[in-house]
Amino acid sequence: MTETVAIVGAGLIGRSWGMIFARAGWDVRLFDKAEGVADGAVPLCAEGLRTLTAHGLCDEPEGAAGRIRAVPSLADALSGCTFVQENGPEVAEVKRALFAEMDALAPPETVIASSSSAIRCSLFTEELASRSRCLIGHPVNPPHLIPLVEISGAPWTDPAALIRARDVYEAIGQAPITVLKEVEGFILNRLQGALLAEAFRLASEGYVTPQDLDRTVADGLGLRWSFMGPFETIELNAPGGIADYCARYTGFYKRLAAEPPAPAVYEPAAVETILAQWTAPADLPARMTRRDARLAALRAHKSQHKD
Repeated sequence: MTETVAIVGAGLIGRSWGMIFARAGWDVRLFDKAEGVADGAVPLCAEGLRTLTAHGLCDEPEGAAGRIRAVPSLADALSGCTFVQENGPEVAEVKRALFAEMDALAPPETVIASSSSAIRCSLFTEELASRSRCLIGHPVNPPHLIPLVEISGAPWTDPAALIRARDVYEAIGQAPITVLKEVEGFILNRLQGALLAEAFRLASEGYVTPQDLDRTVADGLGLRWSFMGPFETIELNAPGGIADYCARYTGFYKRLAAEPPAPAVYEPAAVETILAQWTAPADLPARMTRRDARLAALRAHKSQHKD
């Protein structure tokens, strides 16, 4: 039997989730409380699926698009659904109210996942009657091109719900990881935050231009990181693996860790220094389209060369 997902919130992230689930054969119901948003999302999803097909990332765009429909109410979206992916505003109070509604309307066995970028699940599910089936399923933008999903539960989340979510994300072609303990920002944003803070420090304090810093990542670190993570990187960078690498190089890293970037790297003075050297693209949407095309090509390449 075909499974049904309720996509609650049909903006950019919700549309991506709609394409992902539909591409995997699920029936997709899109709901958004803003009038006309869900209806407008349906043709955008169809267009996105055709673009994915051009890059070899969707086998049947018309069939997938036919499995996506907008529904007029939250109750219609949740009735009989087998999974929920919420994509509301990144505000704890809004999520708390929305999860209370969804908890009352969704079938009792249905997992309710939030696309929250940083807000911990425990901050908006504590008072729910069925809080044990609620969790975070945080994607990376744009989710239909970057497969990682971070699964994070509250202390009261049922382990079976975490397993169910991981199985679902695996089955629809994503790459889930499990956050073992709740932490603000989960894993990806904390890693990104560490790199970003150092990038702001180096560029704002005059060690490198913003453009050359970006090149350092795109043509240096990013090439390795596109198919292996930091632990595997250092495993392969010393004859004796991780232990050997740590023995050789962590004296330097300890000195760096002793003086981490301060919050001031994000203050206006630092930002203005960076912006004075940065040339913003004349056509931001065109650059975003270029980014998506590059990501699609890389995703297709990786799918053809799995370990």
